[in-house]
Order: sequence, then structure tokens, then C-alpha cells
Amino acid sequence: MELPVQILPHGTGLPLPAYHSDHASGLDLRAAVAEPLTLPPGGRALIPTGLAIAVAVGYEAQVRPRSGLALDHGITCLNTPGTIDADYRGEVQVLLANLGADPFTVARGDRIAQLVVTPVVRPQPVPVAALPPTGRGNGGFGHTGRA
Repeated sequence: MELPVQILPHGTGLPLPAYHSDHASGLDLRAAVAEPLTLPPGGRALIPTGLAIAVAVGYEAQVRPRSGLALDHGITCLNTPGTIDADYRGEVQVLLANLGADPFTVARGDRIAQLVVTPVVRPQPVPVAALPPTGRGNGGFGHTGRA
């Protein structure tokens, strides 16, 4: 499967999204900022990637955090996973948030998130009088981990 990628003017010179190991499921996305941008603790910013993509019908692309940035700096993506639908043709952007204690600077070309392309199932909602029973029932939020 191919993923058509349009490089926007401010993305010129940056590498295409790439897998960084043989079995990686996510393509690394890079920051296409003109100047370094510093996120203060508790801050957030919409970071451009300089790319637009054409996701095949029947699929979606998900923008997800990079685990190393989360562990080392408290940097994550808000609205995770961010969904890029098959009919969207605008720029891929990453909503980064700094949950860490220190300011974090994003520079041009930094790997800031990952992009995972996955199939989409579109079930049709159907009203019913009752749902089929299960052993769990309506227990949630920690229900299965309590003694």
C-alpha cells in the first residue's frame, strides 16, 4: 500500500515520514517550524509538519505521541489519537502538550509524533430494547481490577 504525501512549501527539505525499525507500526512525523518553538510546562501548540496526505478510502491515519518524548520530557499529543480521515487533504498538524516540569523546545526537523494508518470499520447504529448480557455487565472504570 502506498501513502501519497504532498510536501508543502514550508516542509521543503525535511525527510518524508519514515519507519525507524523493521517492525514499527508508526511513521515518524517531523516539525516543520520556521524557528524553534518553546512549550512552557502546561503549554500546548499546534505544530505543522509541512505535509498533506491522501489516506485510502476504508482507512484512517492516527497521529499518536512518541513514547520517548512522553517518558523523557512529558510531551504528548492532545486529542490522542488524532484522526485523519480519508477525505481530508489539509496539512497534517500535531497538537503537542507539555505535561512535564521543564520548558521543551521543538526545532525544525524534530521527530514529534507518529502516524499509524489503520483500517476503519463503519458499523451502522441500530436501536435495541436491551443489550445482550455479559459477565461484566455495566461495571466500568476499574471494575475488573477490584477484589
